[in-house]
Amino acid sequence: MFAEQLAGNLIQGLVLGSIYGMATMGLSMIFGVLQVVNVGHGAFIMIGAFTTMTVFTKLGLNPIFAIPFALVIGMALGFLFYYVVMQRLIKAPELASLLATFSIGIILEETVKLTFGSEFRGFNWETGKLDLGVTVLPYSKLIAAGGSALVALLLYLWYHKTRSGTAVRSVIEDSEGARVCGINVNWAYALSFALGIGLTVTSGVFLTMFIPVGINPYMGGGYTVKAFVIAVLGGLASPYGAFFGGLIFGLMENGSYTILATIKGVEPFALTRFFSFVTLLVILLIRPTGLFKSQ
Repeated sequence: MFAEQLAGNLIQGLVLGSIYGMATMGLSMIFGVLQVVNVGHGAFIMIGAFTTMTVFTKLGLNPIFAIPFALVIGMALGFLFYYVVMQRLIKAPELASLLATFSIGIILEETVKLTFGSEFRGFNWETGKLDLGVTVLPYSKLIAAGGSALVALLLYLWYHKTRSGTAVRSVIEDSEGARVCGINVNWAYALSFALGIGLTVTSGVFLTMFIPVGINPYMGGGYTVKAFVIAVLGGLASPYGAFFGGLIFGLMENGSYTILATIKGVEPFALTRFFSFVTLLVILLIRPTGLFKSQ
C-alpha cells in the first residue's frame, strides 16, 4: 500500500516538477544573461494564469490556445519593461534591479486586481483521465507536462542551433568581446529579457492546466520562492538546468509528503516544504554551483 502510494505521488511529482522547471527557466535565463534577479517572477506567472482563464471562460477557447497568447503578451511586457526600466539598470548596483523587478511585480498585481478583482477564481476543463494503476492523471496535466518538456527542448535548440541563440551565449561569455565582434549587445539583452518573461508568462498557462483553481492577483508569491530554490538547485544561470532542477524538486516535494504522512503526530503538508529545503541545502553543501553548469 505504501509503495503504491509513494509510486503514485512520485509520478505526480514528476509531472508537476516538469511544470515547476518550465516556470523557472525564464528566471534563470534573465539572470544568466543580464545578471538580474527577477523578484517579481511570480507576478508574471500570475499573468499567464489569468490569460488562460480569460481565453477559456471569456473567449470559449481550449486552454491550449492560451499558450501563444501568453507568449506574445509575455514578450511584449518583457520588451516594454526592458526598454523603459531595465536598460537603465544594467550597470547599476544589484539592489537597484531588485527593487525595480519587485516594483514591476507590484504594478502587475495591482493592475490585475483593479481589472479582475481580488477574489479567488478557477475553471473546470474536462479532458478525461489516464489510469496508471497507482495514480490517475488528467490529460490536462499530461498536456502541461509535455508542453513544458517541449519548451525546454526548443529553448536548448535555440541556444545551440540558431545565430541569435549563439549571439546570446557569446554575450554571456564576454559582453565586451561580443560587442567588438559586431554583436548588438543591447538587443541581446532585450531579447533575452523578453524571452525570459515570455517563458515565465507561458509557464502560468501550464501551471493553471495542472491546478486550475486558486487564481488570484497575489498567487505568484509561493511560485517565486520555489522558482528561486529550483534555479539554485539546477544552476542559477542555466535555463535547461532549471528544468531538471524542477523535476528533482517535484519528486522531493511529493515523495517527502508520502513519507511524512506515515509518521504519527506529524502534519505532512506543513513539513513537506521544510524537508525539500533541507534536502536542497545538503545538495548545495556538496555542490554549491548547483547540479548543472550554465549555458
